[in-house]
Amino acid sequence: MAATVHDPVEADDDVLHHSATGLSNEKIAMWAFLASDCLLFGALISTYILYRGRSVVGPYPHGVYDIPYTSVSSFVLLMSSLTMVLALSAIQRNDQRRLRIWLLTTALLGTVFIGGQVYEFTSFVRMGLKIHTNLFGSSFFVLTGFHGTHVFIGVLMLMSLFSLSLKGKLPQEKAQTVELVGLYWHFVDVIWILIFTLVYLIPS
Repeated sequence: MAATVHDPVEADDDVLHHSATGLSNEKIAMWAFLASDCLLFGALISTYILYRGRSVVGPYPHGVYDIPYTSVSSFVLLMSSLTMVLALSAIQRNDQRRLRIWLLTTALLGTVFIGGQVYEFTSFVRMGLKIHTNLFGSSFFVLTGFHGTHVFIGVLMLMSLFSLSLKGKLPQEKAQTVELVGLYWHFVDVIWILIFTLVYLIPS
């Protein structure tokens, strides 16, 4: 019986790209980043909850929030998680056309959410609420602005994947790249669910 011959190059590749857990180093790095981001968002959300009811001058949360509008904006962002799942499914089937469609759709939904957030911020400023107005304004704008920045970064990542796919540089073998971006995108969506619930829906 012939002995099994292992390709040294393939063995080296396994050592470089896979950890003892069976997960790739890239995936572990993404999970580690998301875990650290959880701590940061936890601190920002806690700060907002502690300070939103301590402002001595207005405007106050109940005077500026437009819950129906923010609910629609939140729905748009949550739907982008579905299109991200469809994008990952497409590359796993090596369906490049649908991959590009769902990547672009996800990026567009994220852009719509950012546009909605900019409109909301502008409305608050017109009502007299700015980042330096009171404790509520400072904690609110820092928290939601930081989340909006994460969404914007995610949109850039999605458009990069879209561009790579157009150039034929995102084959089925690189499905993990789409998966990692998907992990980041789902994390951003989950964080927004927490923010929307704790910041908008629970009264101060």
